[in-house]
Amino acid sequence: MLLGTHTPKLDDKGRVILPSRFRDEFASGLVVTRGQDRCLYVFSAGEFQEVHEKIKQAPMTSATGRDYLRVFLSGASDEIPDKQGRVTIPATLREYAGLSRELVMIGVGNRAEIWDSATWNEYLHSNEQSFSEISEEVIPGLF
Repeated sequence: MLLGTHTPKLDDKGRVILPSRFRDEFASGLVVTRGQDRCLYVFSAGEFQEVHEKIKQAPMTSATGRDYLRVFLSGASDEIPDKQGRVTIPATLREYAGLSRELVMIGVGNRAEIWDSATWNEYLHSNEQSFSEISEEVIPGLF
């Protein structure tokens, strides 16, 4: 399970070093794609296949389903970390997420998310207050 908050840097070649806690999960390959809220989603190759199987269940007659599938898959890039645990983030994805040198990589269970540091801090600041208030609406009976 991918957990925690990490602060890697984007190098001049568009590469990021994966946090050591994430390397085993992504060692045999990963897929980076557009996420929601202007972040990037990072899935292990196996997890990405499972997500794709679920998404493709949407009927082809659903315009919303087609739109989601197109945007999600058209930005996807499969990568294999190098020996130093680095992966390249394609320029189109760096632009989509507005990535600068300072990044935040968070573990969200079945995936990691890559955020520009300033964007993450804004997001977290605007959502921390409502965090305790939404648990019952999102996950009934959790607490």
